[in-house]
Amino acid sequence: MPAPGFTGGLLDRADHLRHDADAFASAMGNWQARLLKLHDFEPEVTDDGRLGWTMLTEAPDEAEFVLLGLDNGRPRFAAVMPGQAAPPPFRSPNLFAVLDQLQPGEAATFAAARSLIDWHARHPFCARCGGATAIFRAGWGRRCDACGAEHFPRVDPVVIMIAEHDGRALLGRQPSWPRGRYSALAGFLEPGESIEEAVAREISEEAGIAVSDVRYIASQPWPFPSQLMIACVATAAHDALTLDINELEDAIWVTRDEVRAALAGEDAPFLAPPPYAIAHTLLAAWAEG
Repeated sequence: MPAPGFTGGLLDRADHLRHDADAFASAMGNWQARLLKLHDFEPEVTDDGRLGWTMLTEAPDEAEFVLLGLDNGRPRFAAVMPGQAAPPPFRSPNLFAVLDQLQPGEAATFAAARSLIDWHARHPFCARCGGATAIFRAGWGRRCDACGAEHFPRVDPVVIMIAEHDGRALLGRQPSWPRGRYSALAGFLEPGESIEEAVAREISEEAGIAVSDVRYIASQPWPFPSQLMIACVATAAHDALTLDINELEDAIWVTRDEVRAALAGEDAPFLAPPPYAIAHTLLAAWAEG
């Protein structure tokens, strides 16, 4: 099974530096410190699939810095711009191309940076009192200037799953996807719900199928803006579909041979999700049996 995209990060997250203002200042002053090159939340990538870095002095004067971690002891930062608007919910064609180029460990660093910067852009004010918040803890938190409440980057859990029946897997598609693309069903966990319960609820809601025997396969950070994708396989009670057309445009049952062909880019009844998406990993795991 291929490793999920955006995993395999190579940086030491250096949590001990987040609690020490003097150590953080020393890291910023380190001559080996580097700043991640981002343009409108999208990374600059070299020809060999590595992230681009520059000196901290290249950041605008008003920039604030987030410590991403240490690369063999060398500090690595991302810049947060006060008042910066959050990125749009969709991903540009350029970003799709960049994600295909990035090496696995590099993609993990980008995922952490993008999620953090996006979170800062969305949380300039306190959820408790509405006061202005300021960066603290080396960029891994915000503190309210008015009431002192501390806020930390959130991660939203999402289940993404295949229902299987009689040697076939259920895949669906949304109208916004590229022509012919089908993928695993997915949905956010709700309060008071287990992973297994969320898998069963989402498949029932979107496809009208009851499932059992939910099995965990793998997980993946997804930085658009900041989810944890939890991939599972479940056993379907039957194969009769009742689609929620508000969620799915279409759904199909596919065999393992058809999945293998799609993943290999061969003639198949559907276009597979890209390699950096955990749906690709999930399909590969299921195809291997």
